[in-house]
Amino acid sequence: MKKILVVAIVAAMALGIHAQAQEGRKAAKVPAYPGIIERVQPNGDTLRTYLRGDERSHFMMTEDGWQIKETKNGWYKYAKKNKKGEIVASCRKAKNADKRGKCEKKWLEKRGVKRG
Repeated sequence: MKKILVVAIVAAMALGIHAQAQEGRKAAKVPAYPGIIERVQPNGDTLRTYLRGDERSHFMMTEDGWQIKETKNGWYKYAKKNKKGEIVASCRKAKNADKRGKCEKKWLEKRGVKRG
């Protein structure tokens, strides 16, 4: 009987310690990596990006602040708002600021999501 009681007490203590450890993990927020991350598009072009946010809410943006999304096939595309107001990937492939043309800049000013 004593063995069963000791085992039950030890198990209860172990569960209590585990619960406290889990609670501590939930409270801590880990910020995103602060530096520039070079990403490679499927065609070989590189894109300089930042991550912003923490483990609960985060997003990617270009070096000059335009939000981007990664598609299922690995492309990084500019983000836009859909009719419901949700932020989704557009059809435009993201480029570094020095590689953008006039048309692309106009599109971003009109439809892109600026974060920064």
